[in-house]
Amino acid sequence: MNYIITTFSNLIHQTAFLNLSWGNILMIGVALVFMYLAIAKEYEPLLLVPISFGMLLVNMYPTIIADPSVTSNGAGGLLHYFYVLDEWSILPSLIFMGVGAMTDFAPLIANPISFLMGAAAQLGIYMAYFMAIFLGFNDKAAAAISIIGGADGPTSIFLCSKLGQTEYMGPIAVAAYSYMSLVPIIQPPIMKLFTTEEERKIKMEQLRPVSKLERILFPIIVTIVVVMILPDTAPLVGMLMLGNLFRESGVVKQLTETASNALMYIVVILLGTSVGATTSAEAFLKLDTLKIVALGLIAFACGTAGGVLLGKLMCKITHGKINPLIGSAGVSAVPMAARVSQKVGSEADPTNFLLMHAMGPNVAGVIGTAVAAGTFMAIFGV
Repeated sequence: MNYIITTFSNLIHQTAFLNLSWGNILMIGVALVFMYLAIAKEYEPLLLVPISFGMLLVNMYPTIIADPSVTSNGAGGLLHYFYVLDEWSILPSLIFMGVGAMTDFAPLIANPISFLMGAAAQLGIYMAYFMAIFLGFNDKAAAAISIIGGADGPTSIFLCSKLGQTEYMGPIAVAAYSYMSLVPIIQPPIMKLFTTEEERKIKMEQLRPVSKLERILFPIIVTIVVVMILPDTAPLVGMLMLGNLFRESGVVKQLTETASNALMYIVVILLGTSVGATTSAEAFLKLDTLKIVALGLIAFACGTAGGVLLGKLMCKITHGKINPLIGSAGVSAVPMAARVSQKVGSEADPTNFLLMHAMGPNVAGVIGTAVAAGTFMAIFGV
């Protein structure tokens, strides 16, 4: 009888019920909210489903991301090995290749002025950098946190790793991916605040056709120019442009399909689940984490505002030929931010079609955020 009682007692004490803290319960609740947003509201489920499930797993079974150096048998948790690929910048770089293979740079080529709106949307990054220093973070941590303003998860992880700020990687990655997913909620109020009804109704002229030669030369020229100036951007910009060259050359169909589909989705699953698994209550529920989440939101809001305000300036300079809404797409959440520009524009005028125009600043923002990361690495001599 004692054996049976002892056995049942051991089984009960091995369940998660007796090991959950209030913090774990809170994080499980957050995970369920993220799942609801992903599944019921369809807010970027490709990102939120694996992130939220990783968050759910780690708060019931923390060992799933345990480092082998702290386990009794010397074996790490399953998601630890996925997370190592994040720390080594492998998964972020592969995602950039997939994004490049999926992205049409023609709107940016056809309207080069979009580069300026993509640059203006990086305002939030630099504002967040100085605010983070003011809040007590060291300069490298501040740089890693500030990239959240670009709404670019892979770049945030990449820079955090390169600057040696892995202690903040979990909160930074979750904040960046969460804001990427919540673009449809965060951006519209800011866009409407800084624009008038008349400005939102502006219809833009159809973009000029872009030749095949231009499409092929673009990724090659961008790689040469950017990497020559900022060599540290090569893993991100290089992979982005390699993927795009696969797409535009037209001679490597199998590579294009693999990079933009199978490989891309496999990497997103690994990266999203491992990022979500960094949000154990013990690691995530800290004052610094709250600061990072708040700074990320401020940076993202400022980046959106910066793009819209430059759009307003261009609207005046061109005598109403540019709709300021497309400036908000200058953050690098592709193509979500461009879709939001289209949605807000169509609310003002259902016949307005801004999607392709917004894709110019949107893809410029991807390049701009990578350049901002490379600038920080150059400053700190990484």
